[in-house]
Amino acid sequence: MRPTEIERLRAPGTGEREVWLAGGCFWGTQAYLKNISGVVHTSVGYANGRVERPTYQMVCSRATGFAEAVHVIYDPAALPFAFLLGLYFDSIDPTSVNRQGGDVGDQYRTGIYALEAADVDEARSSLAALARSLGRPVAVEAGPLQNYYLAEDYHQDYLDKNPGGYCHVPRAKIERVKAARTYRRPSDEHIRRTLSPLSYAVTQQNGTERPFENAYYDHFQKGVYVDVVTGEPLFLSSDKFESGCGWPAFAHPVTEAAVTEHEDNTYGMRRSEVRSAAGNSHLGHVFEDGPHARGGLRYCINSAALRFVPLEQMETQGYGYLISRVDR
Repeated sequence: MRPTEIERLRAPGTGEREVWLAGGCFWGTQAYLKNISGVVHTSVGYANGRVERPTYQMVCSRATGFAEAVHVIYDPAALPFAFLLGLYFDSIDPTSVNRQGGDVGDQYRTGIYALEAADVDEARSSLAALARSLGRPVAVEAGPLQNYYLAEDYHQDYLDKNPGGYCHVPRAKIERVKAARTYRRPSDEHIRRTLSPLSYAVTQQNGTERPFENAYYDHFQKGVYVDVVTGEPLFLSSDKFESGCGWPAFAHPVTEAAVTEHEDNTYGMRRSEVRSAAGNSHLGHVFEDGPHARGGLRYCINSAALRFVPLEQMETQGYGYLISRVDR
């Protein structure tokens, strides 16, 4: 079903995609989202309500059903949808109902709205993964865009016009998200030249290091574990647990899109191999014998496939947008 009404300051260009994200007061949400590399345009408005052509005063009366939302047009070649959603999740409290920061009311609810059914499905899958990672339900809506009306001109790019204005998104997060980026696999020659023999054997030749004789099996410092080939963030220390297997074990990847799974029938076993999405590095395997309270999965990963970035260095190394998920 197509939306009943959509107002736009700009429509997507060739190859661009769009989504509408509600994250509380749209002033701060727009300021955050427009600073993500790969976002090419944003506007603010009112999404999925019950009346025609609402005003700000009408929406604030809590009688229209609209959510303050940001229309995001982005380049999927530079900014995959899953990566965009991961950054959006970092800008909100996903478990809060009708409240973000000091703002309360159904117009401040969180939501992901899209025109394409595939985008809605991916959003719902990402939310399910987020709920598993948090260990509790999330309150973020995901569904088709029913309607969208542009907000008044003075709301557009409000914090650019009013640098000292109210913002429920911490200014530090707005600055950090500028450094967030996607990752690309380097050339085979670069990989061969820069990796240690063990890391090369593991990531490029599907090798396995020895249990209990690797860097991170008993390592529980706060930080993020990234792909040794590309630097893509893969696992958080907050999702690491002691499994007794002799290799690092994680309940979840940073996002579902960070890894891919492949059937592995080698050595007379049926297993699910885990590889990094951007680098296509062999990481290890995933099993269904993890802690039930954390989703029941155990990502058994080779230390040699990972590089650890401690919490105090995440900001300077470009992973600051993940700090709130680590330091909890």
